[in-house]
Amino acid sequence: MYYGFDVGGTKIEFGAFDKQLNRIATERYATPTKDYAALIDTLAMLVEKYDAKFGEKGTVGIGIPGSEAADGTVLTVNVPAANGMHLRADLEARVDREVRVSNDANCFALSEAWDEQAKEAKTVFGLILGTGFGGGLVINGKVINGKNQMAGEVGHMRMPIDAWLRLGDKPPMFACGCGNQGCLDNYLSGRGFEQLYAHYYAPLSAVEIIEQYRLGETNAVAFVDRFFDVLAMCFGGLLTAFDPDMVVLGGGLSNFDEIYHELPKRLPHHLLSAAKPPMLMKAQHGDSGGVRGAAFLHLAH
Repeated sequence: MYYGFDVGGTKIEFGAFDKQLNRIATERYATPTKDYAALIDTLAMLVEKYDAKFGEKGTVGIGIPGSEAADGTVLTVNVPAANGMHLRADLEARVDREVRVSNDANCFALSEAWDEQAKEAKTVFGLILGTGFGGGLVINGKVINGKNQMAGEVGHMRMPIDAWLRLGDKPPMFACGCGNQGCLDNYLSGRGFEQLYAHYYAPLSAVEIIEQYRLGETNAVAFVDRFFDVLAMCFGGLLTAFDPDMVVLGGGLSNFDEIYHELPKRLPHHLLSAAKPPMLMKAQHGDSGGVRGAAFLHLAH
């Protein structure tokens, strides 16, 4: 049995999966964001509850909005109770088994890489266009974490010069939570989509901008055309570096279906001449991707 936890700033989602990767149990609890002992208690309680229910010790994987440092401490802003704590080691001591921890974007990518639509893809690049912009790289069913557990943190790459110029006169230099400016996180995310529109025109939600675009409103059409170009330019660099078989998009902005029509047309202009764009797919598991991927941290081809 495979157990997965998606630990977020507001809720902990638990999922249990059988050997055929079917989800057979689900629970949600409010995240004890300021009480570390309560956080460990909640995770351990769920593990022990489902061990008893299924009559076996399940494997345990955890997805977090952050990363695990080389010394085993967790770096996360959204779950302050866990920040700087040895989450993995402390839970291992409680439940008496190995626990694996990974970034929630990595878990999203892993969930999609083990899906039926990706079964022929050896390399899957998951990109999240949500509140932020981030990603995860999976090769042969395994997350690539990197030396510093930072692989896939593409949101903190800087805007490439061609995309910056495509933004037009006096583009906004958005500050990022990482302490730098010009990070892709603030331009390619759903939040960035809204910030850019507000800079050039007026504050609107992403849903409202897309509605206006589909109605043919002049500003929205011009803005979305420019955004698609910027997205293709930024993706071009990422795809040249990683050369995946498949790209899977998640997050709220991934539901903008025109992306899957426009990007394949625009991407070839920003790749090397011999390269062909990878398959571009919408995520199949929505908000459940994080907990699925966390459970699948123990899988191997």
